[in-house]
Amino acid sequence: MGIGRSGRGRGLAAPWIRTRLRAAPAAAWALALLVALTAGLAAAFPRAVDQYQDDGLRRALDASGADRSTVQVSAPQPDGALSPAERARALRPKTLARQFEQVGEAVREPLAADPRQSSYGARTTEALAVPEKWIPQPSGLPAKVVLAAQSGLADHSTLTAGRLPRASTAPVTADTPEVEAAVSAETAENMNIAPGSVIHVPGEGRAPLAVRVTGVFTPRDPGGAYWSTVPLLRTPALMTVPNSPERLVYWLGALHLAPEAAPALLGVPGELSRYWHLAPATAPLRSHSLSGLRSAVAALESGPGLRAVRSVTDERTEVRTDLDEVLTGFERLRSGVSPLVAVAAVGAGTVAAVVLVMAGGLAADRRRTELALLRARGASLRGLTARLAGETAVVAVPAGAVGLGAALLLAPEGRRLPALLAAAVVTAVAVLALPLRALAAHRTVRVHDARADVTSVRPSRRRTVAELTLVVLAVGAVLTLRRRGTAGAELAAAAPVLVAVIAALVLLRLYPLPLRALARPAARLRGTVGPLSLARAARGSASAVLPLLALSVALTTAAFGGSVVAGVHDARDRAALLAVGADVRVERIAPLPAGLPDRVADLPGVGATTAMSVDYQAKPHAGRQSVPVAGVDIASYAGLADRTGLGAFGADEVRRPTDPDDPLPALASPVVAEAYGTRPFPVRLGDGSEITVRIALVRASTPAVSGTEFLVVDRAGLGDEAARPTAVLATGDPDGDALREATAGSDAHVRLRSEERDRFVDSPLQSGAERVYTAAVLAGAGFAVLALLLALLRSAPERAALLARLRTMGLTRAEGRRLLILESLPQSVLAVLGGTLTGWATIRLLSPGLDLTAIALPADQVAAVPAELRADALSLALPALGVVLLTVGVATVQAWWTGRRGAVGELRAGDTR
Repeated sequence: MGIGRSGRGRGLAAPWIRTRLRAAPAAAWALALLVALTAGLAAAFPRAVDQYQDDGLRRALDASGADRSTVQVSAPQPDGALSPAERARALRPKTLARQFEQVGEAVREPLAADPRQSSYGARTTEALAVPEKWIPQPSGLPAKVVLAAQSGLADHSTLTAGRLPRASTAPVTADTPEVEAAVSAETAENMNIAPGSVIHVPGEGRAPLAVRVTGVFTPRDPGGAYWSTVPLLRTPALMTVPNSPERLVYWLGALHLAPEAAPALLGVPGELSRYWHLAPATAPLRSHSLSGLRSAVAALESGPGLRAVRSVTDERTEVRTDLDEVLTGFERLRSGVSPLVAVAAVGAGTVAAVVLVMAGGLAADRRRTELALLRARGASLRGLTARLAGETAVVAVPAGAVGLGAALLLAPEGRRLPALLAAAVVTAVAVLALPLRALAAHRTVRVHDARADVTSVRPSRRRTVAELTLVVLAVGAVLTLRRRGTAGAELAAAAPVLVAVIAALVLLRLYPLPLRALARPAARLRGTVGPLSLARAARGSASAVLPLLALSVALTTAAFGGSVVAGVHDARDRAALLAVGADVRVERIAPLPAGLPDRVADLPGVGATTAMSVDYQAKPHAGRQSVPVAGVDIASYAGLADRTGLGAFGADEVRRPTDPDDPLPALASPVVAEAYGTRPFPVRLGDGSEITVRIALVRASTPAVSGTEFLVVDRAGLGDEAARPTAVLATGDPDGDALREATAGSDAHVRLRSEERDRFVDSPLQSGAERVYTAAVLAGAGFAVLALLLALLRSAPERAALLARLRTMGLTRAEGRRLLILESLPQSVLAVLGGTLTGWATIRLLSPGLDLTAIALPADQVAAVPAELRADALSLALPALGVVLLTVGVATVQAWWTGRRGAVGELRAGDTR
């Protein structure tokens, strides 16, 4: 099997692999490039998914707020049965710090506390009224304060006045008459507190505790867990007295004592709390350990972790957090997004696998004569297969390693094991494609190969059984997806691919029939190009199943993926339109300045405008239930509703009647129409005036109000005060900065539909999934193009030889170009038609089981705007057109190149092409 030479009576074989690589270096480099690219993409995919899921998990924790994500461990004040000294010792910083470390040790991995944002200390749990009159009293009620002694104040604040509080030299006890405190800048500003102020807090069984303010500070990270777990510690609140008809209010603020002064809290009335706040460290969190995170939180709330915490703090210690709910919400969002990404991944992976197999098949066909000769000379099938595998492995394994390394560099975050497995699978397919193809083709030693076109090769029983099995799997996947959706159905992710595979196999069996039928009438035409091209296309190679499969799967995946992306964009655009009401909305509670609507209308980019007054405090039947009432200019508003598609109606149906005593016809939402019927009923407006309305039309939505309850009436039927416009709706695409500049000084709120649409990308999980989905679809399309090129390259020698022979018989160059184009088009057109129809059918079949709202919209918009999967015309047409143009272009280039080489270079004696 090698080239031999003699030496000391012993034959030395030339190295097989080195000889083969030197004989065909271009093919080796092409295979290495293909494997490196495919392995890199395959390895980057799981790391990209891990990265956007990890970012989404961190974003979910940050967006939930520290008051929900922080694990709050709290214990009541020390037992009254203890001695005063023991009770005071339980509040000392050393005791709380030791317990804080022990509580942190009870946290189970993968949950970990962030020491920079975690805190501990003691504070009063009841607000204590203080008698100082110089503190603002909006309703004449005394202000109230909360006393807190929290650790780490100096590390988390910046002094703006005075100094931080210190404890006295003597140990502070419940009887200490005076302590020092600091307040936040917001507390000082709103409650008129300054350094030197003294606030007297009521005592329990003792004189009031004098709290002397020594400094004012600003928080260094107001949004961090240290300050946001209990927002009152940094921001005072204007509290409303419960069940107060007059809505009486009072100020509530926090006074920060030195940690050593915590025992003084034992001398004030009410309960106090010892607390240890554990802020979760978000940087090390990983989405793949989500189940472990939830288990760790559950253990702290009511499991072994709680027992451990109580053993080092107090038997009455409680653990409270909403972190488990945040994690559950993230898991719900991820479970809705992941199956959609899996659909694109399976499609792209299938096309990539087909391309790798086609590359192996191309190499086997190129070396068919060589391998047949080796078999005829006695090469064993096992030895031949092993040598081919070794030859391919020398090229593919380093290339796969290069692709894996590039993926690890370009996607630095994420798990390495899935990336390694993906690259290994790609490398294994590339290594085994050539040996297995040669094994199948050369099991029997042959001198001459039989014809292998679709006319002579009949489907075997095994192939028929395999195709029927695929049909059963595809039907099962489609039914599963339609009935149960994507949740918990791994087979559902492969449904589009399975449908495309079945369609490709059916088309491959059927496509010679219409071509043969067309060949007979074409034979009556003048010239040989038409009949010859149809005859050759009808007798295409039986190996055409792979390129046809690749194109069908790629077109189906591209159509499906493009429709998913289009559905996501449509849902966001619809949600933004419902939220804004038009392209632009300028609104405030009070009436707008007189010239503002005209200034908005005169801005560049603004189209039609309509002014309206929206009263959100209107009450039908003068009751307590309010219903927003919009007074609009009927003609312009009806045109806006028609253009936006939000409850279009005829202007005359809601126009003010000529008789002022008749009730105003109103357009109502279904909820309001069901509640009040069609009889006239009074509505008391916010300015005290009253109108009588009669519901004349019912629409599910309207531009003026975004909720499910509204009434729309003619503004001409309202009083002068109620008719003053409070909002302007406009169409067009004006500049946001110019719009806000035009409304500056009016306190009007400006909302643009484009900005609202961008805001709906609520989580990196959604935006990342959309990017990965798009990348997977594009990768699948690129591999499909490569599959088409490999198919044309595989038949290029035979077609070049045919063209050369025909030219010796008088075929012109123009006729040669037409022959190659017409011969290539049937299979490409077949794949285009089959892939497009399969994509459309797949979307129609699977749309009932797919919900795009998880990837399109934030959670609060899911119920208002359902996102449905619909066929997108561009996603169906553009990939199909690209395949046809590429086929024509490649055939044209091949005809031109063959013409340059000439017939002599293509024809040789004994050539069997």
